[in-house]
Amino acid sequence: MENFQLWAHPWWVNLLVLIPLSAFLQSRRKRFLLARRQLVFLAGFALAFGFVEGAVVVYLRAATGLLPGYMGTLANVQRAEPEFYKQATAINSFPRSLLTVEVCREAATMVMLVSIALIAAAGARERWAAFLWTFAVWDISYYGALWATVRWPASLRDLDVLFLIPVPWLSQVWFPLLVSGLTVLAIALQSQGRTES
Repeated sequence: MENFQLWAHPWWVNLLVLIPLSAFLQSRRKRFLLARRQLVFLAGFALAFGFVEGAVVVYLRAATGLLPGYMGTLANVQRAEPEFYKQATAINSFPRSLLTVEVCREAATMVMLVSIALIAAAGARERWAAFLWTFAVWDISYYGALWATVRWPASLRDLDVLFLIPVPWLSQVWFPLLVSGLTVLAIALQSQGRTES
C-alpha cells in the first residue's frame, strides 16, 4: 500500500481532471442530446468491455508469472498478498514482445470506444459526450473487474499504470476513478434525458 500521492506522472496527466469540468461547462448553454436509453446501452457496452479489459490484465499477469496462485482457484489468487500486484514496477518485468502487444491493445481499445460513440450519437457534441460517458464507465468497470477477480486494487492509493501511449502514465487508483466518476456525473446531469433515441 502506498502513501497518498496527489500528482500523477507525467505532469500533464493531471490535466485529465479538467475533462469532467469541461464537459459540464460545454453543456451549460445547451444540454447534450443523449437519451437515457442511449446512456444505458453505452453503459452496458462499457461495463462488459471493462470486464474484458480486466480479464486481459489478469491473463497477462498470469502469462508473465506475475500472478501468484493462478494455477488454483480465484480464491487462491485473492488470498495472495496484495503487495504482489505492483503495476508500476511490474511494467519493467514485462517481456518487450508483450509490451508491444499491450500498446497495440490500448490503441485498439481507444478505437473501439471512439467507434461506439460515433455509432451511438449524431452530432459532434453528443459523440464527444458519448465517448466520455463510455470511457468513464469502462474505466470504473475495469477496476471493478480487477477487484472482483484478483482483489486488486487493495487500496485506492495503490499505484497503477493508466496508459502506455506515448509514455507510461502513473497515478494512484483514486485519480482515474475520481475523473471517471465526475465525468459520469457531468454527462448524466447534462444530458437531456429524453426517452426516445
